[in-house]
Amino acid sequence: MGLFCSKNSSADDPPSRNSPILDEPCAEMKSIEKTRAEGRTTEKHSSEVARGNESKSNGTGSTASGKKGMPLPKVLDVRLEKAVDVLDNLGSGWTSSLNSRNSFQMGLAAKGKTISILAFEVANTIAKGSNLMQSLSRENIEYLKDVVLESEGVQCLISRDIKELLGIVAADKREELKAFAEEVVRFGNQCIDPQWHNLDRYFSKLYSDSISQKKLKEEAPGAMQHLMTLVQTTADLYNEMYDLGKFEHYYQQRLKEQIGLPVHRGDELQVIKQELKTQKKHVKSLKKKSLWSKSLEEIVATLVDIVHFLHLEICETFEPTDQDINARNSWSHQRLGSVGLALHYANIISLIDILVLQSSSMPKSTRDALYHGLPPSIKSALRAKLQSIEAKEELTITQTKAEIEKTLMWLVQIANNTIRLYQSFGRIGEWANTGTGTNRATARQSNVFKIETLHYADRAKTETYILDLVVWLHQLIIQRRVVYRSSKAPNASPTSPAKGSSSFQIKEVQETLPDDNLKRSL
Repeated sequence: MGLFCSKNSSADDPPSRNSPILDEPCAEMKSIEKTRAEGRTTEKHSSEVARGNESKSNGTGSTASGKKGMPLPKVLDVRLEKAVDVLDNLGSGWTSSLNSRNSFQMGLAAKGKTISILAFEVANTIAKGSNLMQSLSRENIEYLKDVVLESEGVQCLISRDIKELLGIVAADKREELKAFAEEVVRFGNQCIDPQWHNLDRYFSKLYSDSISQKKLKEEAPGAMQHLMTLVQTTADLYNEMYDLGKFEHYYQQRLKEQIGLPVHRGDELQVIKQELKTQKKHVKSLKKKSLWSKSLEEIVATLVDIVHFLHLEICETFEPTDQDINARNSWSHQRLGSVGLALHYANIISLIDILVLQSSSMPKSTRDALYHGLPPSIKSALRAKLQSIEAKEELTITQTKAEIEKTLMWLVQIANNTIRLYQSFGRIGEWANTGTGTNRATARQSNVFKIETLHYADRAKTETYILDLVVWLHQLIIQRRVVYRSSKAPNASPTSPAKGSSSFQIKEVQETLPDDNLKRSL
């Protein structure tokens, strides 16, 4: 095997046993072995004849053999000629197979390494490419420009400059494409066919070329749809293999428990064994229909074309500019995503929203979680805010909630987008829930532009809104408590708080604070 593989295979990527290139030499070598077996008998007979005629020799042959060696029998000559022809044919076939495909066209990849256990990683990569392709669709780009960039959350927390916002989105999409292409490069390096190795060199040249290819634009979406069908089947395989593992574990446990029990108790074990056998057949069937049994070279060939297509789509969707990445990085140190606070601040906003809904019966544990989660900058500013709370104009509970809802209406949405984006990142099996088949109707809800999250939100602006919400939440809690206590007194208004002394107000605020430092500051 080393004779056929050492020339073109790397140490990290041994050739597959199913390779058609290796199947051919195996058949030919069987023919050679057969010829050798027949040759041994003929050679023995020829030797006996030669020894019988040796006495008739006039010595000329002996002199020749002393200079050049004994002449080879004709059978051995034929056998060696066949071996040489086989090796020549193999060498020319191997070389022609590498040179015959000099372009990255879909459907032309030679059968090579079976994907096997890599199917789940490949499915995850395909799902990422599908999400990126879908985000670049005409409907999503219109939604981005007409809804997302014009939303109050993006305008208040990120920027009001539409051109700057589009530059940020363009840079995001190029980063997503780069990450997708890097995974394709990794799979290409695991192929047997060396032409798929080092695809990063091909992609580096591709990124500098934005020439449109009509045929590629027509075929790439259909190719992606076909891959996503395989992804869905691979998702089913993923779940069924998980169930099979649990089934086998349960069977082994029951098998140990049945040892030493009466024979009639083994009927249940036979039923479980039969169900386990059925599950194995189902898994085997799914392997044949999914990415598991596909050629890695074939899938990589399609993914290369999809990388090319996505590059063209990004270039056509967003105006080529060198300022998009610079615009994003110029103030990145002020943004929540760059300092790792986007998800934390999103959780704080979600917690405030929950407390507003439960203000009449707020759990102490939830309230404490909010205050302990506040960053130091908000805690320090909260002291001065709470000291001036008695100077606020008295409002009803309804009016206070209305003031809170004005901000929460758009801030909660951007917080929810942040949580969905960050928590789904890297989740095992997440690719199984992407927009395929019946799930495609909800694909827009599952795909979130990073710019409609807190990732690019200005830190100072976000902290200001959170601080105001916390102060309003304190005011709402105090009003709830005052109404509850005053409702027990005669002639009390159920909708407006009773006006008390400033010391009473401060006492109410102190009771809502879990932080002793804040209590002492009041």
